[in-house]
Amino acid sequence: MMISIWNILLALAAANGCSAFLHSGINSATAVRRDIPLLHSSTQATEPSSQPRSGIAQELLNLALKSPLWTYVMVPQARASIVKTAESNGIQWMNAKSWLNEQLSTKDYSDVVYPEYYKQSFHAYQDGNLSYDAAVEQELASRAVGARNFPKYGERGEDVFRDSFDKALAGIGARICDNTNEQGKKVIVDFGCGTGTSTRRMASQYPEVDQLIGIDLSPYFVDVGNTLLKLAPNAIENGSGWITSITPDERIELRQGDMANTLLPSNSASVVNLSLVVHELPTSVAKQVVSEAYRILQPGGQLWISEMDFESTAYKAQRENALLFSLLRATEPYLDDYADGCKELREFIVDTFDSTKITAATGRHYALVAEKGFDSGDDVDRVKCLEDYRFREDGSYAVEDTHLKPWESKDD
Repeated sequence: MMISIWNILLALAAANGCSAFLHSGINSATAVRRDIPLLHSSTQATEPSSQPRSGIAQELLNLALKSPLWTYVMVPQARASIVKTAESNGIQWMNAKSWLNEQLSTKDYSDVVYPEYYKQSFHAYQDGNLSYDAAVEQELASRAVGARNFPKYGERGEDVFRDSFDKALAGIGARICDNTNEQGKKVIVDFGCGTGTSTRRMASQYPEVDQLIGIDLSPYFVDVGNTLLKLAPNAIENGSGWITSITPDERIELRQGDMANTLLPSNSASVVNLSLVVHELPTSVAKQVVSEAYRILQPGGQLWISEMDFESTAYKAQRENALLFSLLRATEPYLDDYADGCKELREFIVDTFDSTKITAATGRHYALVAEKGFDSGDDVDRVKCLEDYRFREDGSYAVEDTHLKPWESKDD
């Protein structure tokens, strides 16, 4: 069997020190109450905790990432690998993609203005999120990655992955507040909704909600998401063309817009959701997004964040291997900024909201709930704190890491 260049590079990364991945048994974690002093907007990010390494392997990788080898060899091989993973797990990538492309009436969005940070290559797409190709493949790739990271569950891997966040959020008090906004509605706003996977999921979970608004900067993703809602296809095994069943829901509205400046009314949302979005933002932008979430949330409303945790044992070890991390951040332009800024952003959230809780969701991810309080006028001098349930008393992460390592395959 021919070994791909992609796997060779991952093997080099593994040899460079990635054996530090550890598993820990599932157990209950103890909450650590951390008093955090109020921050100011001038707070600076700490120095990167993992500096690039030297050595021939790192130098070869750096050269490869800057050369046509990355664009024309490594990226196609990596993509072929994830398509193979999908198909081998019963996710009919090629058929579903072909079917959806046939349904789309593509539009020209060349006149849309985007923030500078968004005009980057993401996920090995040269145009980043600003293309139909990336939009059409988003849900396909999510299903494939779920199957890889949770191999025990095959094509249901992504469902298990998202279930873990739902359970973690519920465990730290995620809820839809009882109060309605001035229009008499309960509203969920889904920041960075993409094609609407998380928006549709919340619609099915919260029938008591009157409206769900998904906001994404990419008009291509929003167009694909609205097309799927309009078609409401059954799963491909039921005779239609898509990989999952989609239920039409008039409460859902997907719109193109900037989640840092939504133009929504203040105090109008019951929940603002950020699902696996923050790691794709510079820390400075993430803070703007948090501030906007606070503004549009009504008193008693909550911010929900589901994200990668670079303080977990697994991701910490992964980042300490600079060679492997170079591969990972090659498709995630702000991953270093995110990893370095996690603590700063968390403290900003604690400073902004009335109460904040965080817990482990998987062996590599956290769930966070921050609640906007009712202005009583007597809490000016109150010290705000974080309830942190991610770690056991011995310092180990509270949830077992079941993800495959980057260089492993399901059959290893």
